[in-house]
Amino acid sequence: MTRAAALVLAIALGGCATLPRACPPGEHAAWEAQLVFGRNIDGRPGVSDADFQSFVDAELTPRFPDGLTVIDATGQWRGGVGRVEREASKLVMLVLPDRSTASLARLDAVRAAYKARFHQESVMILGQPVCAGF
Repeated sequence: MTRAAALVLAIALGGCATLPRACPPGEHAAWEAQLVFGRNIDGRPGVSDADFQSFVDAELTPRFPDGLTVIDATGQWRGGVGRVEREASKLVMLVLPDRSTASLARLDAVRAAYKARFHQESVMILGQPVCAGF
């Protein structure tokens, strides 16, 4: 790949990680983070609603006191044995002012705390620039 083509590609891909340039009136540029928390432990239901609320109160709310949304979800993926595995999950949506190092560190701390507390392999994270209005 030529240097010019590599530069154009880098600029184009770099734009995917930035906040929107202009938002409609009444909205502002922000960063949306979505975290997906599986609720099975050792292949069986294990994280109750009360357990998850306790986790929200202890880990999420102190790190993100401005607010969040929790949605019940069901996830599925192809497990290690080649069959589809399904699991009750919680989807947490956060609207952050930006994608700062501090915000990412708080998100990583929440993910690490959940994995340790509930013996999880992973907590999925998705992030995207958005326009938000409240």
